[in-house]
Amino acid sequence: MSNNSYINWHSMSDIAISNLIGTFIKHHRLDQNMTQGEVSEAAGISRSTLSLLERGQKVNLASLIQVLRVLDKLTVLEGFKVQRQISPMLLAEMDQKKRYRARHKTDKRDNKDFEAQESDW
Repeated sequence: MSNNSYINWHSMSDIAISNLIGTFIKHHRLDQNMTQGEVSEAAGISRSTLSLLERGQKVNLASLIQVLRVLDKLTVLEGFKVQRQISPMLLAEMDQKKRYRARHKTDKRDNKDFEAQESDW
C-alpha cells in the first residue's frame, strides 16, 4: 500500500491539502519531463497560475481540471463519482417482485368463455 492510504484527511488543514495537490501536480509534470510553460500553454492557463497551483496557492477549479487533463491524471477525480446504493431492504423487496416463471398470455374474453362453459364432469 502507498503512504497516501494512511493520510488522515480530516486532520489536515486546507493549506496542507492544497500543498499536497501542488506537490502532486509538480511531481507528475516533472515525471513527464514538461516545463511549466508547456503545461500551462497546453492547459490554456498562464504560467503564473500553474506556479501558484504547484505551490499550493488558491487557483480556480477549472484551472486544476485543465492541468490534470494535460497531465493525463483526470482519474484522480474518480473519488468524486456518486454511486447510487440500494439498501438491503429495497433489494430484498425487488427480489420478491422478480419473476421466476413465464405464464401463457390469455385473453380476457377467452377466460369469460371458459367460465361460462359447463363441464360434463
